[in-house]
Amino acid sequence: MTDWTGKSAAELGRAIGAGEVDPVDLAQAYLDKIAAHPLRDRIYARVTPDRALAEAKAASARARAGMRLSPLDGVPVSWKDLFDTAGVATEAGSKLLEGRVPETDAEVLQTATAMGLVCLGKTHLSELAFSGLGLNPVTATPPSVNDAEAVAGGSSSGAAASVAFGLAAAAVGSDTGGSVRIPAAWNDLVGLKTTAGRMSLVGAVPLASRFDTVGPLCRTVEDAALMLAALEGRRVPDLTGASLEGVRFAALTTIVMDGLRPEPAAAYQSALERLGAAGAEIVPLDVPEVAIPMGDAAVLYTAEAWATWGDDITDRGDLMFAPIRERFEGGKAFTAAEYLRAWERMMQARAAWAEATAGFDAVLCPSAPNLPPKVDRLLSDDDYYVTENLLTLRNTRVGNVMGLCATTLPTGTPSCGISLMAAPMEEDRLLRLSAAAETALA
Repeated sequence: MTDWTGKSAAELGRAIGAGEVDPVDLAQAYLDKIAAHPLRDRIYARVTPDRALAEAKAASARARAGMRLSPLDGVPVSWKDLFDTAGVATEAGSKLLEGRVPETDAEVLQTATAMGLVCLGKTHLSELAFSGLGLNPVTATPPSVNDAEAVAGGSSSGAAASVAFGLAAAAVGSDTGGSVRIPAAWNDLVGLKTTAGRMSLVGAVPLASRFDTVGPLCRTVEDAALMLAALEGRRVPDLTGASLEGVRFAALTTIVMDGLRPEPAAAYQSALERLGAAGAEIVPLDVPEVAIPMGDAAVLYTAEAWATWGDDITDRGDLMFAPIRERFEGGKAFTAAEYLRAWERMMQARAAWAEATAGFDAVLCPSAPNLPPKVDRLLSDDDYYVTENLLTLRNTRVGNVMGLCATTLPTGTPSCGISLMAAPMEEDRLLRLSAAAETALA
């Protein structure tokens, strides 16, 4: 008997279209696997079986009638618990939002549902999405697929775990400073950070809305392309014939190579060699201007986060995990003038980046400079928590402050990814490059 839960989302979509599997049977298989999984409560905040089976029944009828809505019509996916789900609690991993039940779905979930995706439920995350580690003692801390005693990466920690452990065909997360790419990298998945402003954030619990983005976590680049199309309600990007012949990659040297741990360093070097062997030209590139907004990250992120959550935290901050609360509270010290000047410096750095990278198809860097830390040490050593969180977010944040789209791909070394960054709104081109790179890295 075929274990369909071990297949990619694309494979499941094709199997549904060919009549090899019924969406109802598929949804039930995932629901049964979730119910039986010993780590399910560390991964899913809430499972939505009634919704999943109702959506699967509708997908089954469309498949029989030859009227499927998209290549992923009938495929079950999970949603990070900061996307509103009508009639089902959406709490963003925080007691501040305990019992919050929205009346309507987030707009991006509405679009995905209209394309036939089946909602399995809501996954755990870092509290209010404000950590790259995925540690959340307030609700639950999802495990890394390579070490259940280590964190999964955040903030889309449960999203990554749901796919890596075979409890969803794909997952929808969000990325403000690396929150799709870090957990994808640490769980040997493909993650896509979309350009800020590309997809609606209506109905998504905000962190820093000028940086917040929606993105999928998947088994393959093909899945990421299919998920992007479903989330946007459009045709799938064309990946056929993708090749690295004649491709020019810049290998970023500014900041992202500092203090790499041995495993990510070796995995990245090996990945560069395989990309080069597949025909890509790889050129080291220093963009010193990147250091300016990276140094301004505290004001750029925490000032906006505090503006959004400061009143709630002032009133009920004792309900929060202390390191997360303290990170928010750092934002109240910044003035409006400091915040606006930091944004101006960032926009100038983005112009310098665009000029420096104009001759390249994409920019490469290690997805994360470290491996997933152990949960126990993060809970027992406050200084270690702070330093590991900042290090974890460092490389991915380049893509956010530069306003780029980006992917992370597995390198073949557990919990080590390589990131490809491209110009804003160039997701389709980036996915073609990523598909070719995925083949070279396999």
